[in-house]
Amino acid sequence: MARIQIPLDIITSRLNLGDRFQGLRSGPLSGRFSNLRPISEFFDFKRLSKPANFAEVQSRVNYNLGHFSSNYAVVFVMLSIYALLSNSLLLLDIIFVAVGMFIIGRLDGGDLELGTFRATTSQLYTGLVCIAVPLGLIASPFMTLLWLIGASGVTIIGHAAFLDKPIDEAFSGEAV
Repeated sequence: MARIQIPLDIITSRLNLGDRFQGLRSGPLSGRFSNLRPISEFFDFKRLSKPANFAEVQSRVNYNLGHFSSNYAVVFVMLSIYALLSNSLLLLDIIFVAVGMFIIGRLDGGDLELGTFRATTSQLYTGLVCIAVPLGLIASPFMTLLWLIGASGVTIIGHAAFLDKPIDEAFSGEAV
């Protein structure tokens, strides 16, 4: 039986995926978090207020998403860690797959021999999939993902909508 060859470069060139993720590859991860705002500025309770109308909500969200983007990324990472720690079966499955892939990779294409038992890398990968996929489906990753999307959306958009702009920024867009 012949293998099916999928030309991935044609698919990715049509979707322009290389250019979309170029900004993520351009610098190290530390560069992304180098512009973290201070916690005192991020949690400035004196600037919390109810917006008067939807236009003000849009203005605040646009400003705060740009101003606190690194802080919001940290909030998302913290919520992701909490989601994994609260769903221990999913965390166990992720660790199982990572350790299994590491151990199979350490064999360098050779067979695993334990006494009289001998397994090829293909058999090991098949066994890993046969255990990890059902365990992963039982762990409800979709529920965890939807919770993460909802919790981060409410937290980030809620903070961005209720935190008022600084005084000097509030008047910068108005005509004199």
